[in-house]
Amino acid sequence: MTHKRQALSVLIVSTLAFTVCFMVWMMFGVIGIPIKKALDLNATQFGLLMATPVLTGSLIRVPLGIWTDKFGGRIVMTLLMALTVPAIYLMSYASAYWHFLTIGLFVGLAGGSFSVGTPYVARWFPKNQQGFAMGIYGAGNSGAAVNKFVAPALVVAFGWAMVPQVYAAIMFGTVLLFWFFSYSDPTHLVSTNVKFIDQLKALKDPKVLKYCQYYSIVFGGYVALSLWMVQYYVGEFGLEIRSAALLAACFSLPGGVLRAVGGWMSDKWGAHSVTWWVLWVSWICLFLLSYPQTDFTIATVTGPKTFHFGLNVYVFTALMFVLGIAFAFGKASVFKYISDDYTGNIGTISGVVGLAGGLGGFVLPILFGALMDLTGIRSSAFMLMYGVVWVSLIWMYWTEVRRSEIMGKNATPFSLQNVTPS
Repeated sequence: MTHKRQALSVLIVSTLAFTVCFMVWMMFGVIGIPIKKALDLNATQFGLLMATPVLTGSLIRVPLGIWTDKFGGRIVMTLLMALTVPAIYLMSYASAYWHFLTIGLFVGLAGGSFSVGTPYVARWFPKNQQGFAMGIYGAGNSGAAVNKFVAPALVVAFGWAMVPQVYAAIMFGTVLLFWFFSYSDPTHLVSTNVKFIDQLKALKDPKVLKYCQYYSIVFGGYVALSLWMVQYYVGEFGLEIRSAALLAACFSLPGGVLRAVGGWMSDKWGAHSVTWWVLWVSWICLFLLSYPQTDFTIATVTGPKTFHFGLNVYVFTALMFVLGIAFAFGKASVFKYISDDYTGNIGTISGVVGLAGGLGGFVLPILFGALMDLTGIRSSAFMLMYGVVWVSLIWMYWTEVRRSEIMGKNATPFSLQNVTPS
């Protein structure tokens, strides 16, 4: 019973810590809007501003995964969060574009918390519950939605500079809570002398490379859209920042909270089946979201008539809500793949896959801005993601789907160990 209580405490406090880290990581998604106006940034510069913290949080994931295996999640998570506190606070004193980019790199360390908490939490639970446990922890992604509730209120009431000051205080409090309510188990440590460069050799494994591709969509796309959506609502539908943030949370909130449901589904039906349907639902949503606001003028017998086609704010938000749910399930199912296939190496493999997902979250906002500057079409962001989902669907079909029955009455939960070459 003592072990069960400790496991539950670790799960709860780790999820809280990850929620706060993710909230901080997504900070530019809201405060970036007044900063963009003050510095007169174009869309590409704005994309880089939002993506800078994501870069650091991505690159640090592999070494953090290795250190978690070696030293334990409690000490690594505590030190990681503590290191971000000064950088978060200093953000309120930035005044030039390069200030924000530089400090953003240090704030971005918070994003590496996922690769610490995932193996730390997973090892406290039996294998048949690890998907659900990692899903609960991954629900900390909802920090992106929490940011959209808290930051706009602070911006309107006190100005954008108050946001990093409040977030620094919250992070400091979280460090203390985590240290006093988490535990260490020496049996969870993995003796390893693996180095960062050696660990990247895992990318030679075709399965790891494939999981990286999947995660670059379901997590990288989630991060990118969480950062991009507030300004999208402001520009596309003319909303003010608080209303825009509230509607943007309709994507971010289910995309984080429902990850636990995705973990349970992956435990029950298998990572393969869940991921396959996630990609198809994402493909449909992104196809519809890609269509730009369009006016058609045609010649009729009574003269020219103009017809308007395009998503209104309600349909757009409904599609984003569904997409957020799909991404939540997909984030959990990809890590269920990892816990099934790399039981003794969860930390390092999750670090590699997390790196790929984080890099997706870094590159996509920059590409969103560049495409908008190039084409002038806001929905070009969804066009880009639609194409990337196509790549994942084709890859999954050739490596998995054609070898298994996932729709018929004979369908069974998928297991890579049971697959024989065709």
